[in-house]
Amino acid sequence: MRIIAKATLKKFWIKYPDAEKPLLNWHKLISESDWGSPAELKREITNASVVGDNRVVFNIKGNDYRLVAYIDFKFSMVFILWIGTHKQYDKIDVKTIGYDKNN
Repeated sequence: MRIIAKATLKKFWIKYPDAEKPLLNWHKLISESDWGSPAELKREITNASVVGDNRVVFNIKGNDYRLVAYIDFKFSMVFILWIGTHKQYDKIDVKTIGYDKNN
C-alpha cells in the first residue's frame, strides 16, 4: 500500500516523541501490505476498526494514539486523515474528519 503522507506521521511524533517507533512500525506494516478489501485488512490487523466508507481506525502504541485513514483498496492507497491522542479521538466524528465537502 502507498501511504499519503509520511510527513503527517513525522509532524505528529515530533510533538509526541513516544509515538515515533510505533508509527514507524505502523508505516512499515501498512506499506508492506496489499489488501483488496476491508475484510482482508481485518484478517491481518484484528484491532483495526472499519467504520464505513473505507475509513479505518488504527490503534497506535497500545491505544494511546489513534490514526484515522481512508483506504482506496482498488489503487492500494492509504490517506492519513487524522492522528491524535485517544482523548482527542473521543472529540472527533470519525466519519467526517478530514472530509472537505468542497472537493
